[in-house]
Amino acid sequence: MEKYTIMWKYNDFSYVFHTLPTLFSYKHIDKGTILMLDHTELKGNDKVLDLGCGYGVVGIWAANNIGAENVLMSDINISALEMAAENVNANNLEGIHVSYSNGFENISDTDFSLIMSNPPYHTDFSVAKAFIEGSYKHLKMGGRLVMVTKRFAWYKNKIEAVFGGVKWIESCGYYVFCAEKRIRKKINRESYKLSGKLKRKYAQ
Repeated sequence: MEKYTIMWKYNDFSYVFHTLPTLFSYKHIDKGTILMLDHTELKGNDKVLDLGCGYGVVGIWAANNIGAENVLMSDINISALEMAAENVNANNLEGIHVSYSNGFENISDTDFSLIMSNPPYHTDFSVAKAFIEGSYKHLKMGGRLVMVTKRFAWYKNKIEAVFGGVKWIESCGYYVFCAEKRIRKKINRESYKLSGKLKRKYAQ
């Protein structure tokens, strides 16, 4: 199968990506992915998962900024993983972990500080649902999920329901969602019991 090559410059760094016609956005870097990168702040001690990595744009970008040993890229598509591994070498970032996984099926780590994903939004929501719920379980406390999609309402509601809150930006028809894993406070139901006097007051 004929390969395509994308030469891409981003934030003063030059990248090369080899792709195949069967892969998503094989002729150019997806605009949604670029938008997600534009609105993601990396920290030097981040441990990053590129979930559904495709041919490796997000993971390779992250590794170039925080070190290859801090990045895991995963996908269910064997051809995508082969290209991702090839692109790791092409960009001199050996050390990135590239793993076959159906969602989080083969990912045991639960201490990621950042999970990034551009899920397939032209299908039903089952994949996105698994990605969002799994991300919460595999992030450490304070860790972030950053996700880009062309759909809004379902993603906003689902991420908010799982994480307890979500922020988003919209640009050019894309939405970038960011949610942080936080400790969920338990409601002290005793504190909501009104005294007899207050009950009579609010009953009036």
